[in-house]
Amino acid sequence: MKKLLVTGGCGYVGSLMIHKFINNYKIKNIDSQWFGNKLLENQNLINIKEDIRNLKNNFIDDDTHAVVHLANIANDPGVELDQTLSWEVNVLAAKNLIEQSINSGVKKFIYASSGSVYGIKTEEKVTEELDLVPISAYNKTKMICERLLMSYKDQIDVFIIRPATVCGLSPRMRFDVSVNMLTLQALKNNSITILGGEQTRPNININDLIGVYKYFIENDVEPGIYNSGFENISILDLGKKIQKKVNCELKIEKSNDPRSYRQCSDKLLNTGFIKKYSVNDAIDEIIDAYNQGNLIEDESCYTVKWMKKKVLNG
Repeated sequence: MKKLLVTGGCGYVGSLMIHKFINNYKIKNIDSQWFGNKLLENQNLINIKEDIRNLKNNFIDDDTHAVVHLANIANDPGVELDQTLSWEVNVLAAKNLIEQSINSGVKKFIYASSGSVYGIKTEEKVTEELDLVPISAYNKTKMICERLLMSYKDQIDVFIIRPATVCGLSPRMRFDVSVNMLTLQALKNNSITILGGEQTRPNININDLIGVYKYFIENDVEPGIYNSGFENISILDLGKKIQKKVNCELKIEKSNDPRSYRQCSDKLLNTGFIKKYSVNDAIDEIIDAYNQGNLIEDESCYTVKWMKKKVLNG
């Protein structure tokens, strides 16, 4: 059974990933648990509550197969709250982590970057070869971290994953990402507020993203940078998708957010990865959970609100 080191495994993607991986891998998870801990105890899981900035030598077992580095300060508004903290977590901690991975003989280092590093693009196919033009501090931390990690590519296999906006259910739920947020609005308020609407954003179902990480853990794929987003949808069309499933009103308001970009993931698909899930699947899951009374919404589901209340002032 392969050993994995996961950072940020109590987060939105990480908590579901560990739930899905736990019977097939021995996992050591390191997470500050700022947003709580929804992981269940398991003999294959060592769950360590620690800030990744504080990791000392020898925290990675010598026979660890792969590191999956998910921990970060997420999204534009979250990074803006405290840019010093964000650069320390999103960049400097990664340098220590990959150096310790190399010292411990880890074979693969898998990093969760972001599709937003491209900035505003007009191309129909935004591929990995295009220039990065980050327009926010968050985008910049991701771009710089990518370049830092790739500087070690001769010493360890580095996989940079650029996910699209993630959607779907997770034990640590987020309602500040577009599909989840708009679906909850429709269910709670019988209306959806669309800001702008013409902006196009790429999306990926959380189950597919977890599948991407497993794919790189398990398969002999060329290291490098890979887009991971399969549905480029305008915000307005996303609202209409939800409206078809939930009887609700669409309200359109002006937006000061100009970000609009597509993502082409042909490079990933050409390696043999098979997409299995969709935005519609994520919407259906959220609707079903809500109707069954299993959808729990609290302040921890909103990154900025929770960080202001419990992290920065805690």
